[in-house]
Amino acid sequence: MMAPAALNGLGPLISFILSISALRDWAKLLIIGSFFETCRRLLATLWSSTIDSFFLTASFEDHDDSYKWMMVWLSKQPSWKNVRNVNISTGERYSGNILPSGEEHDPSGMPKVSYLPAVSGSYTLWYKYRWMQITRVSEPIPGWGLNHRDTLNISIFTRNHDILNTILQDAKQAYQVAQGSSITVHVSDSSNCWRELATRRKRPLDSIILDPGIRELVVEDAQDFLASKGWYAERGIPFRRGYLLYGAPGSGKTSLIHSIAGELELDVYIISLSRSGLDDTGLSELISDLPERCIALMEDIDAALHNSLSREDAPTLPNQTAEFIPSRPPAPTTSKVSLSGLLNALDGIGAQEGRILFATTNKYSSLDPALCRPGRMDLHVEFKLASRYQADELFKRFYLPSSPKPAAGDDQETKSSPAQSHLNGSSPDESSANLIDLGVPDDTTNSLPPSSSASSEKSERVAPTYIGTRHRGHAPKLSSDQLSALAAQFASAIPEREVSMAALQGYLMSQKSRPSEAAKGVSDWLQKELTDKKARHETKS
Repeated sequence: MMAPAALNGLGPLISFILSISALRDWAKLLIIGSFFETCRRLLATLWSSTIDSFFLTASFEDHDDSYKWMMVWLSKQPSWKNVRNVNISTGERYSGNILPSGEEHDPSGMPKVSYLPAVSGSYTLWYKYRWMQITRVSEPIPGWGLNHRDTLNISIFTRNHDILNTILQDAKQAYQVAQGSSITVHVSDSSNCWRELATRRKRPLDSIILDPGIRELVVEDAQDFLASKGWYAERGIPFRRGYLLYGAPGSGKTSLIHSIAGELELDVYIISLSRSGLDDTGLSELISDLPERCIALMEDIDAALHNSLSREDAPTLPNQTAEFIPSRPPAPTTSKVSLSGLLNALDGIGAQEGRILFATTNKYSSLDPALCRPGRMDLHVEFKLASRYQADELFKRFYLPSSPKPAAGDDQETKSSPAQSHLNGSSPDESSANLIDLGVPDDTTNSLPPSSSASSEKSERVAPTYIGTRHRGHAPKLSSDQLSALAAQFASAIPEREVSMAALQGYLMSQKSRPSEAAKGVSDWLQKELTDKKARHETKS
């Protein structure tokens, strides 16, 4: 009974509202406006769809390799010279499209300038009679620092997808040419994304001096692995390969990895297990985001996680604990990576295939057996201290003549070797003095102080006091017989497996322009080096 009464009460109210002419006009205006707005939006959508059907749009994210391809390709386009709003780059990868006076090479040796698309700008250019529009957008990434994400959008006035494939192929070839004799090194940031760190020149394989067979073993094994993708797929085996390089510090482990990366034309991705804030989930993300063909590098893996990658702590005697803790407390670590997380990241279901993993360690026995098993570390290669063979080869390569051929007037100087003259005690002539200082060594730290009379006469020419070796001069031009004789003399003084190759190279650097002095003085240096090494060992123990 109450409902019909309520409805009867609303009737007069509705009739009153409809009787107001202004409300009727507003309702008509709302209906007509909505109709025209709907038509406008439909026409705009139809127009946009029609225009888009004639354009091909591609987006490139900065974390993908194709983004680098396109940036290099754009930097090489001649039409960039007429762009009014650009970013300037002197990077080696992008250099090559802007030179003064149209010169092909800058005689001053200064880096060449390149034009790159500016952020938040739109540009147009023509490519093979196709009109293109390029837009580069940068968006900040939440978190600390100045991290940002770049996107490159390219719209091409065409209905044929083949032109995009052609551009990508040209961009890839331009990138490979720009890469040239260098490799790219990547590191991870705080958001667990890979960022380009630097480009490094490729290192020739023959510059790595190891015992016979070691270098060839690793290189040939890696080459065979990269060529065996089909073999792995047919047998259902994960397409991954791991190498564990272990042994004495300074024996050439990292140098070999650098050389292999250049030989195989693979970029290097450094995985730092001790990075602040890195946990098991972040490590899995990093490894799963690796490209299919690359080298993943974990250096000093024995010291990465709490000083030992082992699920069992080594027993410590009570007296050792009392003596060790007060003098050297354990270094705090902010890494949250566990051994189980590392193992799952290396060969878990989310691990990337096609990559080559290199791990280095100085303490092979401290690694957990689960980490060293096949499937994670397939090939273990030991690097020992220097042998006489390595010392001989290092000496020959270090003093290998690299200066340009002398002029015709210098033939007589070439016949009488400066090194031989120095060995016989005769003073070198003026022209050979310009080539190398064969007199007193440059190292003044061990030289005797001048007499008082000499000091008074030449008070304004007091030799400066410094530590180290001056970097000047070049080695004399030695014949192959002279070089072999000095190398044999040098190697005969080196005991087997007592010093590292890094130490030998450091000694030769101190005698970089005096091969005969290096060969004669190595015994004294070696005695001092072994004494210092023994003292350091006793101090640690």
